Amino acid sequence: MLSRRAVTLGATAAAAVTLARSAFGTQLGPLPGARLSIEKLSRIDDFINAEVAKGSIPGAIVLIQRHGKPVYFGMFGKRDVDADIAMTKDAIFPIHSLTKTLTSFTAMMLVDRGKIVLDDPVSKYIPSFANMKVGVERKDEAAKPVLDLVPPRRPINVEDLLLHTSGITYGFYGDGLVKAAYDGIYLGDFDNAGFAERISKVPLAEQPRTLWDYGHSIDVLGRIIEVVSGQSLYQFQKQNLFDPLGMTTTKYFLTDPAERARYAQPLKKDRHVERNSLDVTRWESGGGGLVSTVSDFARYGQMLLNGGTIDGKTFLSPKTFAAMVTDHIGPGSGVARNYWYYPGDGFGFGYGYGVRTDPGNAVPPPPGSLGEFKWDGATGCYLVVDRDQDMFFVLMENSPSGRQHIQVNLKKIVYDAFEK
Repeated sequence: MLSRRAVTLGATAAAAVTLARSAFGTQLGPLPGARLSIEKLSRIDDFINAEVAKGSIPGAIVLIQRHGKPVYFGMFGKRDVDADIAMTKDAIFPIHSLTKTLTSFTAMMLVDRGKIVLDDPVSKYIPSFANMKVGVERKDEAAKPVLDLVPPRRPINVEDLLLHTSGITYGFYGDGLVKAAYDGIYLGDFDNAGFAERISKVPLAEQPRTLWDYGHSIDVLGRIIEVVSGQSLYQFQKQNLFDPLGMTTTKYFLTDPAERARYAQPLKKDRHVERNSLDVTRWESGGGGLVSTVSDFARYGQMLLNGGTIDGKTFLSPKTFAAMVTDHIGPGSGVARNYWYYPGDGFGFGYGYGVRTDPGNAVPPPPGSLGEFKWDGATGCYLVVDRDQDMFFVLMENSPSGRQHIQVNLKKIVYDAFEK
């Protein structure tokens, strides 16, 4: 079940967005129901084709769906530059951190069923987490950095994992002794149970619920799903979300030769950062391991746009869905933000998604609507759901080094296409 706090916030989500609109109204986004110019959307073609021609990205697919129907679909460039294979609509992309949204959604299905409680300590499901310590860095008398290990002020709970406020981080960005403690964490072969044990042995980067800190929280959440369900993470997701939703190609590893051939290859310059789902291991990373297609994401995006339902199937109750797309770390929550706050200016964070709460500080503000929710992954795959406009759009690409330029400008073109 939801925590008492989550129920309260979920119940007031619509009121909060309404209040924000009354405060910022004309400053952010088109009015609900505004006309979307198909002619102006054609600017997407010129933009992405130019990026492909410059060699910034190998290729991409863009889908915009409104009122339940596609209003724009474009394929660009190559699925495989080296083999000179054009992009195809059935191309399979690694989605990296967009995986986090699917794992978070799956966990909330178990919350809905009363199998997980957000206030539950993680140690209820993974006992080794009862022994975790917080790493506090200081300088000794010789001005050398040392790491003190202190008890957490309270245990990490499931909600902390969903919000990225657990203190669990990533070791591959930033610096310091806690980050250094993550060295070697990916070595060897391991499954989700083994990886969770590895995480339990490194220090927390900060006290729980004090900082939004992107890291392996959702990988640990994936292990909790396994413990509660008695299935592997993929088995549970496939049975309860992917298959019922029609996401037939969303999986952690590609073993079918025909599917492997459809994998969208990155440019050579990006291959050193590529986690390759063609290499089959035992680790089903709920934080970054899935591959998918634009058709699968069309189903997922529409279900999210509908508020957790599609084709007569309900995947989340309205109350639980509202809690997922409500900001839980805004003013008064005690959660700080630093340089690595990936939701970005103007966004809070719900259970797996960045949630637009205000225009932000930029003038003019970045495009979008209050209450929209979104996330993306390191390969550039990007999902934005705008319930004000009854619209979502999906960008599929495997372009780690060129992704942000594409995402920012694509969103601008989409919202510039609305006519007042």
